[in-house]
Amino acid sequence: MAQVEATTERIIAADAETVIDTLADYANTRASLLPGQFSEYEVREGGDGEGTLVHWKLQATSKRVRDCLLEVTEPTDGQLVEKDRNSTMVTTWTVTPAGENRSKTVVTTVWKGAGGIGGFFERTFAPKGLARIYDAILANLAAEAEKPAGAAGKE
Repeated sequence: MAQVEATTERIIAADAETVIDTLADYANTRASLLPGQFSEYEVREGGDGEGTLVHWKLQATSKRVRDCLLEVTEPTDGQLVEKDRNSTMVTTWTVTPAGENRSKTVVTTVWKGAGGIGGFFERTFAPKGLARIYDAILANLAAEAEKPAGAAGKE
């Protein structure tokens, strides 16, 4: 089994603290950032960064649905790590300053892939599919984090 990795990044026109706070808000904001591939979103413990336990299903393809139960940690400032209790999948969100009122957000997911021919296809196609999903999340994150002060979370 080889490690599979998918990475996507985006520059967001908001300071790093605003972006990481938006990402870490599992109780109120995070669900609204997720595109249609996610379902059954539920915060089971916590809800704000470290100590959160969150569940969702991720339908990466028409045949592949991952039932995820994620433990959230914050090992360093500007970083969220989501470790799936149901698999080897680990997603790391890293937000760093990128100039005045701008930040760079990088999301990387790694997991132990299948072996054989199935593993070849997984290593070849899964990162591209996951990158498209994460690009949608990052676009939604940018839209939320770039709202004027006092407007975040209001529709």
